[in-house]
Amino acid sequence: MLEIVIAGGWLMTPIVLCSVLAVAIIVERFLALRRSRVVPHGLPDQVQRWAAQEELDHQHIEQLRLSSPLGEVLAAALEHRDRRREVIKEAVEDTGRQVVHSLERFLNTLGTIAGITPLLGLLGTVIGMIRVFSAIMLHGVGDPNEMAGGISEALITTAAGLSVAIPSYFFYRYFRGLVRDYVLQMEAQALNLLQAIEHGQISRQKFHGRGNG
Repeated sequence: MLEIVIAGGWLMTPIVLCSVLAVAIIVERFLALRRSRVVPHGLPDQVQRWAAQEELDHQHIEQLRLSSPLGEVLAAALEHRDRRREVIKEAVEDTGRQVVHSLERFLNTLGTIAGITPLLGLLGTVIGMIRVFSAIMLHGVGDPNEMAGGISEALITTAAGLSVAIPSYFFYRYFRGLVRDYVLQMEAQALNLLQAIEHGQISRQKFHGRGNG
């Protein structure tokens, strides 16, 4: 493997670095975008239970906010539940934008890697072919070793660039789709909570925790 990297020339260095960075981002996003971490099952039911038991105090709302991205969105609505619908909706939207930005962390970098690594491979192809034609000009077609070196460099960098770009682009699209799916789920849960507040299923009064007066 090391021999192949060396044979690919100096352009293999940025391609290898891009591959390492892409793998790190993919692993990190797989862990960060787990469904149980972003939109935990049963969280809206927990909010309903707290509301029924009149336990929607600051402590429980803060616990909700720290639990997950969905919890952040629901907590934003609950914090402003004594306000008008427009105010609650604006608070949810502001929080939602921050949550989406967090969920899309590093995805632009992954998309950039998917875009530039084929270009690096193409550049390696051009440099390799330049070497081939330079060898032909200097030595004619009688020195196959000089020609083989340039052709080898061209093919290796092209293959390496595509090998990094294809999985990077696949996971970039996969994670973007996953984030969109989570956003739709959070919007639906926030809308359900807003309707529950309007219909009186969740009191607009802000309860105080025990011992807070």
